[in-house]
Amino acid sequence: MAVDPLFAHIAIGGMNHHTADMDMLEQFRFGDEEQFLADIQVHFKGAILLQTCNRVEILVQGTGAGLTEYLHELGRASFEVREDLDAIRHLLEVACGIDSMIVGEDQILGQLKKALAAAQTAGACSPLIEQCVNKAVHVGVEVRRRTEINRGAVSIGSAAVTLAEELLGTLTGRHILVVGGGEIGMLVTQALAAKDLTAIYVANRTYARAVQLASKIGGKAVTMAEMHRYLVLSDVVISCTSAPHPIIRCEELKEVMKGRCWPLEGHPRPLILIDIAQPRDVEVGADQIDGVHLCTIDNLRTISQNNLDYRKSEASRAQTYIEEELNQFVQLINRKAADDHLSMLHSWAEQIRVRERDRALARLGSEDQRAVAVVDDLTRVLVKKLLTDATFSIRASAECGEMEAAASLVHAITQGEKLCIQKKE
Repeated sequence: MAVDPLFAHIAIGGMNHHTADMDMLEQFRFGDEEQFLADIQVHFKGAILLQTCNRVEILVQGTGAGLTEYLHELGRASFEVREDLDAIRHLLEVACGIDSMIVGEDQILGQLKKALAAAQTAGACSPLIEQCVNKAVHVGVEVRRRTEINRGAVSIGSAAVTLAEELLGTLTGRHILVVGGGEIGMLVTQALAAKDLTAIYVANRTYARAVQLASKIGGKAVTMAEMHRYLVLSDVVISCTSAPHPIIRCEELKEVMKGRCWPLEGHPRPLILIDIAQPRDVEVGADQIDGVHLCTIDNLRTISQNNLDYRKSEASRAQTYIEEELNQFVQLINRKAADDHLSMLHSWAEQIRVRERDRALARLGSEDQRAVAVVDDLTRVLVKKLLTDATFSIRASAECGEMEAAASLVHAITQGEKLCIQKKE
């Protein structure tokens, strides 16, 4: 199906799990999101920053070349930029879970909404970008309703639990520490609740949140200050905080591993660390410590592949629906792009209305407020009715990507220019 041309420029640039490993994503990531959103406003009409554990992408109202130049100025490299229709298609695929490491996962919808809210708070979000994200979320919800792409879908959190189970053979009778009480931490604890564990410990910067999560699964809440002790006791640690720096450091781990040594053995009991935070929670080099087995998001790719194989047919159905929605999406964006031309038209009409209203009132010589109100209402209604058909035509031209025709209509009305209509061959 042919898609109408897109008038307003939209671009997406960044990295994701398809082409970048955890180290590359961490280097590309923007640590101070608020500052980033404050700075980017100078360069683009609108922007949002989407940063997840396996994705760092920027959506802007602007050209791909402009976004490329901007990211180069920020010292970023090896990123991918998509523009216009490709950018919109990618945004829809992200929202639908097709582009996720764990195909069909639902968390991306909340992450998109959160990114949009952050951009709005920072004043970086234009009406067009807001419309794009809201439409993408709507399509993502509809795809999940129409297909089974998320039936029994695992999340990053539950995939981490699956990985732990594969590494140990079974989680029965094990002790597990979850560090982090955010959305991913909640998903981890939910997945663990179904396992026959001896103990689940939940640590979080905010102790009340740790208590809340632990109470739902019959676990034990611990403070961050107590974490050292529970690292000694645990078989597996799944860490998923939003801290901007490592919270499990090598020097502390060396002391922990000393506490895991039996008196007659030379080596400590193995400790599996699964770090699914971005930026990472576990300090680089931890895997060099005797007895420590470190896994990161990169290790979840095998879980992802199994997940993808299971959902290929549903992903194909979702892709078909995306292509069907693409033209409607383009029409909405083009319709929004016509607002500048319509604003010019209505401003021109309002100036004339006010001038002629005041002339009429002066000729009447009446100061009766009721008469003033009647004349004002009359002129408003006349202008609105006179512009209704023109407004419709301008929007219709824009929706089809014929912005030159839309602009020509406005100029013909406001400046008396000749209306040139190109004949279709």
